Amino acid sequence: MEVVFSGMRPTGRLHLGHMAGALSNWVLLQESHDCYYSIVDWHALMSDYADPSKLRGNTREVLLDWLAVGLDPNKCAIFVQSHVKEHAELHLALSMITPLGWLERCPTYKEQILNLQNKDLSTYGFLGYPVLMASDILVYKAHKVPVGEDQTAHLEISREIARRFNNYYGGGREIFPEPCILLTHNPKIPGTDGRKMSKSYGNSLDIADEMPVIDKKIRTMKTDPARERRTDPGEPDKCPVWDLQKFFNEDVPQMQEIASGCRSASIGCIDCKKALVAHVAERMAPIHERRERFAACGDELSDILAEGAKKAGARASRTMSEVREALCMTKL
Repeated sequence: MEVVFSGMRPTGRLHLGHMAGALSNWVLLQESHDCYYSIVDWHALMSDYADPSKLRGNTREVLLDWLAVGLDPNKCAIFVQSHVKEHAELHLALSMITPLGWLERCPTYKEQILNLQNKDLSTYGFLGYPVLMASDILVYKAHKVPVGEDQTAHLEISREIARRFNNYYGGGREIFPEPCILLTHNPKIPGTDGRKMSKSYGNSLDIADEMPVIDKKIRTMKTDPARERRTDPGEPDKCPVWDLQKFFNEDVPQMQEIASGCRSASIGCIDCKKALVAHVAERMAPIHERRERFAACGDELSDILAEGAKKAGARASRTMSEVREALCMTKL
């Protein structure tokens, strides 16, 4: 089976944008691939190194959300990045051969330096983020990495680092396969204010939110600005609520009826939101049930992470044995 690796930083509870854009695809991949899914806590320190006090709690929240949406520890390895020491060891080795220019030209690095001016990001950890990301992927010799388009630049650096390592130390053989970018379809999941859903914007619908909370948030969502009054016709494609309908509502006739009713003003935004809430409730009911069940099992969560780290560590250890041999670091 082909190997898949992906990870998420533990920054707190995940939202429906994460579920639609990544986690739903991860659940499908675990059925057909050898999957390694990591809560990348070293990466969390990239920008929050000054105060790691929330790291442990945030890790637990991410794990609960993963299990709630359907990631199965019997079908994939679920683990914390720092619990597999080979991530840090390979990161050190790869940092020796990665040109600074590759990192300084990374568009994400430049963008975040501009956008996160309230934090001191003049650290190697922040600049070297793509090297650690490469080690996360290459230590499992992953064939595929499911990412959104915003991560393609980092993945290309991972491919270049793998190529450079093979050229220097491979001796004609491929130690690291060049990981393929598995672009995931990211449905547009806007927040309650119409912008991209984000915790930092305070506009998110969280996976852990109970239905009364989700109901209240949806009822206050912005809609097509052209519909100032109930009698004003609208355009669904200009409405954030419609984007959520497209993900949660699989009733095609009802979707056609809502679209037509919006354009003719025969239904109001409240009617559209009521239909959406019903479909969200249906989709989220088993997710909330699983989350509540796992949240009550403290020891089981620790066991899941320990077993995941054991499986991941066994594969990572084999890779590092090859790396040490290639670097002439084996015992005399």
